[in-house]
Amino acid sequence: MKTCGEVLVELLEAYGVDTVFGIPGVHTVELYRGLPNTGIRHVTPRHEQGAGFMADGHARVTGKPGVCFIITGPGMTNIATAMAQAYADSVPMLVISSVNHRHELGLGGGRLHELPGQRELMSGVSAFSHTLMRPDELPAVLARAFAIFSGARPRPVHIEIPLDVITAPADHLSRRIAALPSRPAPAAGAIDRAARLLRGAEKPVLLLGGGCADAAGAAQRLAEALDAPTLLTINAKGVLPPGHPLSLGSNQSLEPVRALVRDADLVLAIGTELGETDYDVVFDGGFDIPGKLIRIDIDAEQLSRNFTADLAILGDAGESITALLNALGDGTLERRGSERTAAVLEQLNRDWPQAFLAQQQVLKTVQQALPGVIIAGDSTQPVYSGNHLFEAAEPRTWFNSSTGYGTLGYGLPAAIGAKLARPERPVVALIGDGGIQFTLPELASAVEAGAPIIVLLWNNSGYGEIKRYMVNRDIPAIGVDIYTPDFATIARGFGCNAVAARSLEQLSEQLQAAAAADRPTLIEIREDADFIAALALNT
Repeated sequence: MKTCGEVLVELLEAYGVDTVFGIPGVHTVELYRGLPNTGIRHVTPRHEQGAGFMADGHARVTGKPGVCFIITGPGMTNIATAMAQAYADSVPMLVISSVNHRHELGLGGGRLHELPGQRELMSGVSAFSHTLMRPDELPAVLARAFAIFSGARPRPVHIEIPLDVITAPADHLSRRIAALPSRPAPAAGAIDRAARLLRGAEKPVLLLGGGCADAAGAAQRLAEALDAPTLLTINAKGVLPPGHPLSLGSNQSLEPVRALVRDADLVLAIGTELGETDYDVVFDGGFDIPGKLIRIDIDAEQLSRNFTADLAILGDAGESITALLNALGDGTLERRGSERTAAVLEQLNRDWPQAFLAQQQVLKTVQQALPGVIIAGDSTQPVYSGNHLFEAAEPRTWFNSSTGYGTLGYGLPAAIGAKLARPERPVVALIGDGGIQFTLPELASAVEAGAPIIVLLWNNSGYGEIKRYMVNRDIPAIGVDIYTPDFATIARGFGCNAVAARSLEQLSEQLQAAAAADRPTLIEIREDADFIAALALNT
């Protein structure tokens, strides 16, 4: 006789799940009974928030859902932040938790880990949250979850299983998985209308979001066919290759780019929510689209948010781009796209802060030393500058938590998840000294899991960006000059290598050595280091 928990892991494996992140507890141990009979790997983080961030990083580089096993109550409140980050950035994640026995739900009896309304709490950070009241519901609920991951806007899904349901007999359940839906294709009439508008446009601009990550080749052909200056959200970096003559990077918040968009007679936005953390990181409400707007999105509700479209097309980004290319036919519509792009880039390049340019040299050193690198970033200064200046070689290789929900502590565990998913690639966690203290114990998880990531630690002895924000507004700098521990000693105590970089040449050597190591390596860069100051002066 197999229990519901045992059948669950069999079905997960059938859906292609190969890794689960979780911390076993007395309320989830029955989920683990069947794991040895599958090929699913279990990774133990040191905190449930770390589990969620690992699942997020795993999902971002693969496009497949990251999966977590989480205990009732505190486990769920701990992972809620990670789920919210994934929800905001449209990252697929399956969180399976326990919950108290069915006859105890909602009674407030003070049971271990009891939460009033756990499902309702998690529904705010998930596409749906479901309480499995009978084993017989399991195949259909999992099918619903994977249908969202496959054919809709990907977001976290939460399934909670009462303790008495986890252990209930379930041998009779079918192990046959549901056919997954294809991604929705756009309406032919809407595509024809979009093609007519695009042919008639004289100064179009193309906005590409993370929804285009798996359609990079087609998106590049569309940009070239339209001869349109193209902007990428942070999660779309790499959709156009570095140095592409139509690419304006991710600089939607800067005035020369905004002026270009205001001057456009038609803007085509594909797979982007047109949200604040990509289009208005200066928080002044200054991004505007006065011309016609065509929006294409897989989420019908998103088509009506932030900016009103003149033409709204519901469909998958890849399917829609292919349909548009077919409707436009062969040839390029000449609109001086490269010339318009170059003019804006020239303006941008005159005004970059020196600190940004110095940090760009650090990021270029990372790229040169580590071909094929994946960078999982936190909310820290080199990430902010990299969001503007870094050019990813391909999609799904630059992502961070400065977008969407904007949490701290993301970079380290997300890099672990990414490395476990792509062990053949060098993976860097780009994180600050404040952010790393949120999830610092996950260094032990990386050692234990055999994930030799590289932690590039930008140390400015506090919450430097917030301090600048306060000082610029004449607010007393309270709470931002925090105690800074000896990170190298701590890292070594966790079983990692640890070094400090004192020049770009030394950094390059350290990165290459770290990529060949059998354990994680922490490389610390002091913001006030002499070579960083020299870079700022010489750029």
